[in-house]
Amino acid sequence: MEHVTRLLKSETVRLDQDQLHGLYQQMGESGAEEVVCRAIEELAVRLSHCERHWRDRDYQALRKCARSLIAIADQIGMNALARVARDVTIAADNGDYPALGATLFRLVRIGETSLVAVWDLQDLSI
Repeated sequence: MEHVTRLLKSETVRLDQDQLHGLYQQMGESGAEEVVCRAIEELAVRLSHCERHWRDRDYQALRKCARSLIAIADQIGMNALARVARDVTIAADNGDYPALGATLFRLVRIGETSLVAVWDLQDLSI
């Protein structure tokens, strides 16, 4: 009799509080909140585009899209998201499509978790 082990696909993320604090100090509360809100919207759109490029097998567009996530994620302290987006670009550069698929969907999981974390953080004072 075979045993099947089910792997849980959950990602724990931490936001770089120092990065967010610096953003709030530099731009003030309303300016920083505007930047964070725009970044959240843009990240959500680009993550969706990355998935679409994967389904369309447009790996160059996927690479470009993942690359564009890095600066946005770094700006608002999403270090894990930026790191995995870099991994996606490396897998695309290497033409390693199994790794590309795996890292892309890890990127999506981390992206979703990170977006929720930032959204929840907006309800707290920084």
